[in-house]
Amino acid sequence: MTFPLAGVRVVSLEQAVGGPLCTRHLADLGADVIKIERPGEGDLARYYDSVVHGESAYFVWLNRGKRSAALDLKTETDRATLDDLLDTTDVLVSNLGPGAADRLGLGWTSVHERWPRLVTCAISGYGADGPYRDRKAFDLLIQGESGLLEVQGTADTPVKSTIPIADVAAGVYALSSILAALYERERSGLGRFIDISMLDCVAEWMVVPAYYQRYTGQPPARSGARHNTLVPYGPYRVADGLAVNLAIQTEAQWDRLCRQVLERPDLAEDSRYRTSELRVRNRSVLEPLIESLLANQTRTSVEARLQAADVPFGSLNTVADLLNHAQLEARNRWFSVDTPSGPALALEHPLNIAGLPRQLGPVPALGASTEELRRSVSGKEPAGDRSAASEAPTS
Repeated sequence: MTFPLAGVRVVSLEQAVGGPLCTRHLADLGADVIKIERPGEGDLARYYDSVVHGESAYFVWLNRGKRSAALDLKTETDRATLDDLLDTTDVLVSNLGPGAADRLGLGWTSVHERWPRLVTCAISGYGADGPYRDRKAFDLLIQGESGLLEVQGTADTPVKSTIPIADVAAGVYALSSILAALYERERSGLGRFIDISMLDCVAEWMVVPAYYQRYTGQPPARSGARHNTLVPYGPYRVADGLAVNLAIQTEAQWDRLCRQVLERPDLAEDSRYRTSELRVRNRSVLEPLIESLLANQTRTSVEARLQAADVPFGSLNTVADLLNHAQLEARNRWFSVDTPSGPALALEHPLNIAGLPRQLGPVPALGASTEELRRSVSGKEPAGDRSAASEAPTS
């Protein structure tokens, strides 16, 4: 099986997380992704930290399998190079600051007139129109604007998501939209404009809290690591100072938890706890009671009972546990990729298409492919493709 996107060229004016995550997935699926960076500076994510052999963790995560071209698009020569690249490009992605693509003459109207088959995807904080269109946006700001911070954290303190959830949402929705637009182009012969707003993406994930606000007059209460509308759902302490995650979603699961794990069939029959809504209403009494009943059992014994009772559960792992997770190891998810500073650990993408070759391309140095691409558009050598990406060895 060849790569699904073999032969597809993507040019990306990208930085930080949203655009790079989208195009890294496209590269993993076989597209030739050309990352346009500012000469001497590059993607700002290159400098977020230096924890991976001197390279940024974010940059290594988001940029494998791409070719980096350092072009100053404000100069006539480099802009001409970009235009020549776009003559053979299928997808143009940008997540620059507000209005930057338009100022470069790369807005949808101009692009579509010159390259009608080009799929154009613009990722921004608030979208291409509306009163917020010119606002700069970062992940934390969108978490706040969307109301996400209101429903995350404890009763006393809102807490932002540690992972850049707004950026990730935008990158994944951009990916799926681009794939749909490429599929449609096979029939229509024309590209589409894709307008991805980080706020739109997180707002989509906030619909359930929005329903609570609209129809009850109150948002779901913040509940820390526990669920704000399901009980018991979250980590509960056990005897050895550890915790087990419970995820009760049906009354049958609640009944089995009470009878087979907690050994308290009376709780299953108690009118205060008969439904999830009632359990949420009475959680201040019920949750300490559950922990008291688990206090004399080790996590191993509790998990064995939960498994036997067919009650959903999981471990409260550390990041170190994730690196050695038995399920990831059994599925051979960890690989090695080359970076400018040496091999680094990488996780295979979760787009698990049966038979897809396992090939993770290297993380590019700033401008590593600039001259190669200049020569290719001037006709002095072939344009090149994924042949630069090497088979990824298992770690």
